[in-house]
Amino acid sequence: MSNKIHPDSKVELSPLIAKHYDRIMNSITFGKYNRFIHTAVKDMNIQTNDHILDLACGTGKNAALMAKFLGEKGSVTGIDVSPVMGKQFMEKHGSDSRFDFKQKRIDVPFQLEKKYDKVLISFVIHGLPHEHRKNLIQNAFNHLKPGGKLLILDFSEFDMAEMPSHHRFIFKTVECKYAFDYIERDWKSILTEYGLSNFEEKKYMKKYTRLLTAAKN
Repeated sequence: MSNKIHPDSKVELSPLIAKHYDRIMNSITFGKYNRFIHTAVKDMNIQTNDHILDLACGTGKNAALMAKFLGEKGSVTGIDVSPVMGKQFMEKHGSDSRFDFKQKRIDVPFQLEKKYDKVLISFVIHGLPHEHRKNLIQNAFNHLKPGGKLLILDFSEFDMAEMPSHHRFIFKTVECKYAFDYIERDWKSILTEYGLSNFEEKKYMKKYTRLLTAAKN
């Protein structure tokens, strides 16, 4: 991808990959991606009236699954830097007044007028330099209502040396250098510094991925 914001990152996708992202992910995981995402969204404990901010919303696949749990008064705001992702998001949800999309970067400070019950960050934070992760977390915190929940769906913390060799080979081949840094950090301690607490986690995919939930104090 030309003109990447973070040249060493692999979460910034080319327009071609962005267009076919869901299909690619399901193909390379032999169908496990769909089942995994369905389970993780179910574990988000979405309430019918929740207002949800989906940071790096991608194609709108997660939003479509979240919509099944929302009532008429619930809503999802999707944010993504990619116009290709934004187009797919609006193709899925543009006719539903509960959904809206904003094209912008999530790793630099921004301010929306609305506050949310839940903020989801799904498989993007691991691919950012740590200084930009801090901006992302601060953005999420700023847009949560008091008592609202931050949900990070991403890799777990784990020791690469303890991975089976074939999993380690895939991880090293597919992921960027920022991911190796991400899995070594204590994310509960990091989030505590931002005023988040009451942690819960659900693990998936042989415990290498998780849904980490934290509440705004």
